[in-house]
Formats: sequence, structure tokens, C-alpha cells
Amino acid sequence: MLRQARLPSLKDYLTVKDAAALLGVTPITLRRWDRKGKLKSTRHPINRYRLYKREQLEKLLGRLTGETRLTLKNR
Repeated sequence: MLRQARLPSLKDYLTVKDAAALLGVTPITLRRWDRKGKLKSTRHPINRYRLYKREQLEKLLGRLTGETRLTLKNR
């Protein structure tokens, strides 16, 4: 009996376009970060499109906005 691999819920992931909009960058920037290893994408099991975990993006966004606040505060 073969067991099927459990697929992650796609509601926990964003497409390149949606992830870029959330972070305020272009999709090209997001793909570049992915290639350089700054961000980790998962591939959709059927069409192989890049997907980004919402939790990872929210953490990154928190760090970016936190750094921005600190930078502006120190001026």
C-alpha cells in the first residue's frame, strides 16, 4: 500500500505577486532574493510556481519595519 505525501495547505502560502505586494518590492526582487538564498520558496506540487510561506514573510516584514523604525529613531 502506497502512502501519499501530505500536501501543505496552500492558504498558508503566497504567490510571487502577492508576496511582493506584501513586502512592498517587485516580483523580480523577490525572485532575486530567492536565488541568493535570502528567502526560501516552496514549489507548487503541480505547476512548480514559487510559493512563499506567509509566516516567513510576516517575520521578514516585522524585521524590516523594526529596522526602519530603529534607523529613523536614531537620526
